[in-house]
Amino acid sequence: MPAAERPDIDQEVPPAMAIRQTSRSFTTVDAVIRVAIVALVLGTAYIHSTLGGLLFTLNAAGYVVAAIAMIAPIVLASRFRWAVRAGLIGYALMTIVGWAIQGPYYSTAYLAKAIELALIALVAIDFVRLDGNPVTLVRRELAAGLAFLRARRAGAAA
Repeated sequence: MPAAERPDIDQEVPPAMAIRQTSRSFTTVDAVIRVAIVALVLGTAYIHSTLGGLLFTLNAAGYVVAAIAMIAPIVLASRFRWAVRAGLIGYALMTIVGWAIQGPYYSTAYLAKAIELALIALVAIDFVRLDGNPVTLVRRELAAGLAFLRARRAGAAA
């Protein structure tokens, strides 16, 4: 089949599939913030991995996955880095809430919670610096997703 007849070649990419270009370039400050975030994530992952038990080990593994997602040069990870940031904030918050409900309350736990609070602050700063207003971002992503679904339906109907 010639390329002109194939629907997947030489067509405009729907907005939901396009890689969003940020309005500014990645600066040294952004790199320092990203390195600090990864260091804090790995620090709290290490603390949780030394505590033993399935819950702590799974928590440490989740943090390691988040650290990888924060620096992965994969197009999909880059496109949805805002979701990784939001997920990391939620993960750290749920870890703190779980600790507050269940404990144990000893000095290493307080250190881990301090690291997680610093992590939340840095990720929030990174989010605002690189992605802007979270509400506007979510609205834009929902609109792009709906446009993509409409384009797929229109293509399927034709």
